[in-house]
Amino acid sequence: MSEAPAKKIKQEALDAALSVMTNAESPALYDVTIICTTDDHQAEYWTKRLSEGVCRAPSSSAEGGSSPFPMVLAVSEDWSAGGAGNGLGTLYAYQKAARAAEEKHGVDLAALLRDKTISAALYHTAGKGTRLAPLPASENNNKPGVKLPVCHELSDGSFEPMTVLEAVVKQTGIYAASRKGRLSVYWGDQVFIPSAAFSYTPTHHVDIMCTLLGDTAPTAEEWAEQGLDKYGVIAVSKGVGRDAAQVEKVDHATAVKMLQSLGDIGQVGPSLGSFSVSAPMLEALCGEYSTELAAKAGKFDTDPHFWMPLTLPEEAYVSLMGQKGVDAAEAKAHHERMTKMKAAFDLNGMGLFGAVDVGSDAAWWDYGQLKLYYKNNISLTDFDDETAKLYRRFLGVKSPKENSSIGSDVKIDDKSCVFSSTVQSGTISDSVLASVAALSVEVNGAIIVNCTAKSIKAGKNAILYNIVDDSDEGIVAADGDVIVSVTEEDGSMMELRSKHSICGGQAWKKVLDGNTMSFEQMHGKNKEANVSAIEKTRKNLHKQASASFGL
Repeated sequence: MSEAPAKKIKQEALDAALSVMTNAESPALYDVTIICTTDDHQAEYWTKRLSEGVCRAPSSSAEGGSSPFPMVLAVSEDWSAGGAGNGLGTLYAYQKAARAAEEKHGVDLAALLRDKTISAALYHTAGKGTRLAPLPASENNNKPGVKLPVCHELSDGSFEPMTVLEAVVKQTGIYAASRKGRLSVYWGDQVFIPSAAFSYTPTHHVDIMCTLLGDTAPTAEEWAEQGLDKYGVIAVSKGVGRDAAQVEKVDHATAVKMLQSLGDIGQVGPSLGSFSVSAPMLEALCGEYSTELAAKAGKFDTDPHFWMPLTLPEEAYVSLMGQKGVDAAEAKAHHERMTKMKAAFDLNGMGLFGAVDVGSDAAWWDYGQLKLYYKNNISLTDFDDETAKLYRRFLGVKSPKENSSIGSDVKIDDKSCVFSSTVQSGTISDSVLASVAALSVEVNGAIIVNCTAKSIKAGKNAILYNIVDDSDEGIVAADGDVIVSVTEEDGSMMELRSKHSICGGQAWKKVLDGNTMSFEQMHGKNKEANVSAIEKTRKNLHKQASASFGL
């Protein structure tokens, strides 16, 4: 295909996806949204937040008031030390959510999925978010609650910064219509706009999202050039059934050998990890791991413990797990366990494991690192870049200045974005501000989110986040400074600092300049924080401070 038609097809696919994602009148939502959180306080927070925000029922459908859908079920992963892994974690969160649906709404999730009456999605949000530090600390360990510098309207008419999780829920809803009778599972820190068709008819009991590269299987040279030896890779057969298998971090020759059972390989590409399972497969997995689920013991992940033993021959599986340091006897026993489950499973005319291609030209935004958070969001000021245009459209940005009061004394360039903010004087250039209240600002190349102060000064690559400052000097951030405030339930606040150049994961145990504790120590201090109560306290502090300035 020539370049022009291919570019047109890509753009049409992106446009189609964005049109569905941004349809406020009829938003694309799963009937049931399940959030797997770290603790019960976070579960309470997300149940309320999503029900009143991106998962609220459209006003046009609220007339009858009888349907419990869309339904939000947030549950905590109260597992034994070390965690359940995303495999057992998925099954446990689903079962816990199913009990909550029965108790709170009188709804039998398993029956409705079995009958293909509803669609359901589960979002994994647990984890420390070390590489994004110190932003998750400012949200009291509520990592998915990290705010983006764009505001959206909640059900009470208020405007607040959209969180990372809300963006993910908004994006992934485009697959809901195709997945009645299935549980979809996503990770809570990535957003993408597919350049391949998102509407499809599932043909396999398990399908995993991936980026298929090219129309043919790569050669050894292409495999190396595309870096496929560094990823979990999905391979799809040329056969009519388009069956797939998964390998992980192997060279071309090893992959070819391991994938012989598929037959001729048609396409390959890196896995996204996100997947969906049919109701029968979900029930089979819950049954197979019923002992571990009842005891809240064990740790199994989807890729190495579910999908690879289900799709690879024993020898190949044992070899791969050996690279992970797993004893051969242990790997062999686990493969035999999954093979036995597979033999007893009734495919009922469907394939076992397939692929869902998101397109090699999909637009991506990953929020797992502080540098990426800055890079993604400062791109809102770039009105020439095509990916930035997609980002603004996805976030619902229609104008660079929205719902804000900007004083006549403010010098602001055409590129800067200001959302739901009040600024009386100063200069704003190449920056993004959301939910900011200040008498004066002098910012250049900075991102400022949910900050209230008499004066705010910030240089390039700076991030200011969740800060309330009533001093005359105000907030001062040099180039590359990252300053956040950590609020406690009693209203006390502590600043936590970092640098644009610092990876929180590498500095996790260090006490950085300007701090009194490490990110790890702050994470421990924030454990079991009542994030709903703290959010209420933080809002009151912002209101009191801005009122004292006359804003």
